[in-house]
This record gives sequence, C-alpha cells and structure tokens, in this order.
Amino acid sequence: MAQRVLITGGAGFVGSHTADVFLEKGWDVEIVDNLASGKRENVPTKAKLHVLDIRSSEAATLLRDGKFDVLVHLAAQMDVRKSVADPVFDADTNIVGSLNLLEAVRAAGGRTRVVFSSTGGAIYGDFTTPPNVETFAKDPESPYGIAKLSVELYMAYYGRIHGLTTTALRYGNVYGPRQDPHGEAGVVAIFSNRILDDQPLTVFGDGKQTRDYVYVGDVARANFLGATRELPPAERLDARAFNIGTGVATDVVTLAHSLERAAGKQVKINFAPKRPGEQQTSFVSIEKAGKLLGWRPEVSIDDGLRRTFEWFAARRATAGRAK
Repeated sequence: MAQRVLITGGAGFVGSHTADVFLEKGWDVEIVDNLASGKRENVPTKAKLHVLDIRSSEAATLLRDGKFDVLVHLAAQMDVRKSVADPVFDADTNIVGSLNLLEAVRAAGGRTRVVFSSTGGAIYGDFTTPPNVETFAKDPESPYGIAKLSVELYMAYYGRIHGLTTTALRYGNVYGPRQDPHGEAGVVAIFSNRILDDQPLTVFGDGKQTRDYVYVGDVARANFLGATRELPPAERLDARAFNIGTGVATDVVTLAHSLERAAGKQVKINFAPKRPGEQQTSFVSIEKAGKLLGWRPEVSIDDGLRRTFEWFAARRATAGRAK
C-alpha cells in the first residue's frame, strides 16, 4: 500500500513541485489549498485537491481522519510587506492555521510526520553575521518572521510534550518555474516578466541587499527528505530545524544582471527607497542539512535563473499564440 502525504498549499509554487516529487516516488498525494494564490493548473493530475482553508474544521477533520503518513505544511500568508501592513491577518493564517493542523495531528495519535516550511531569512533578523547557522539567535524584523518562529516553537512543544514528529525547513528565497510574481520572494518572477516586456527593473534601496536564492526543484527534494529521513531527537527549538539554501549570498543587482544574460538583452534599472521591514543581508549555512538529511543544492544560481526565465518566456509565447 502506497504511503500517503497531505500537502497544504499544494496548488502553489513550492507545493506543486513538492507534489511532483512525492508522486514520482510512488506516494498517494492529496492537497489542501484555498486557491487564494494557488492555481488549479498547478495541481498534478494524479493528486487529489481539497479546496479548503487551513483554518477550517474541514481541513482539520481531513487531516485527523485521513491516515496520512506525512503532512507537508506549505500554505501560508507569505508576503512580508503584507504582514507589516496587517499583522493580525498574518498571525491568523500562519499561526492559528498551523495550530489547527497540529492539533489535528495530535488528535489522530501523532502518527503523521509534519514537515513545515519556515524561513531561513526572516527568522534570524539583522542581528547576525551570515551565513546563519540553525542555532543562531532569532530576532525577526517582520510579523511574517515572528509567525514562522512561533510555529517552530509550537512544533518543538508538540514534539517534546505530545511526541509528534516534526521538522522545520528554513528556506532561503525560493525561485523557479510556476513562481507567482506576488510575495517577498517573487523578485525573480517580477524581473523576468519586466525583461520580457522590455520594461525597467525597480530595485529597492541600493541593490546591495543579499538573499540566498535556492531553486524550487532543490527545495521540493528537501521536503521529501525531511519527510522520509531519520530525524534527531525532539529536544530544543533548533534540534529538528534545517536551513535549505545555497550558502551563497546574491545581491539584487547581480540577480538582475544574471537574468539579463539569460534573456540576452539589457534593460534599465531604477532605484527606489528601501522598504520597511526588509533585511539587508541574508544567507544561510547548509552544513546540517547535508550531514543529517543528505541534502545539498544541485542547481546553480545562473542555471536556475536561466531555466526560470526560459519557463516564463515559453509561457508568454504560449499565451500569445492562444490569443
């Protein structure tokens, strides 16, 4: 009998790629997504979609009674700027929604392993010297980062007190095919579309702020390993947390020039004031994921950006032919 996984946010960018990996490995895949940002066309044909909100009793019942081996919890309010503008909505979705699912797992006897998509950038804040290691102090600059840290603290509690098997994967800035241009990590999608339109790129601040850009295929593979590899004992907060990135800092201007190379053309770059709540420097150490999960990124930034730009260009060409 095939193993079963429930993926929240599975109609979204990272979620749909994660569903692809589990299906390739022979798992039965079910998806919970309210389609607020996810898209039906992202859902693999062999996966079963439940159009539900993670805060709902229906989602909790599905998880409690579904006899799932793994929950990959990716559904979230993911926009840092929106979390600054409306921290209550952010907390309701990202904290209360996650608690709804954790309580469902506990009610089912804790048989379902939980893999949670956390953040390797926003969780550490600007008071560290990267590359950030999992045990570094956490002092998030945004309600989004605070919410992700809060869920990790709850998961550590559920692991110690209720025996749940949970792991937090702290992603860098994920990019790749199917990325939505909305949200904090959407800069690659935004830039790709602007270049295709021969429009200037807007860079906030001086463009020297760095991020750890990690390709979505590598992240989906990390989610599968987080679901299937043996984990350390449930102890303190960071025991079962893993940074998922490249260990390489890439600034925004460098990112823009790499996409220009992928496109084979140059566009103008305009500079705008720095945005509130935005970190200046962020990249992560990935040694722990290598040692304990057997995971390392396989796609370089230039190769990943080329693949991503080609996907956006192909989608644009298809849409043009359909008109």
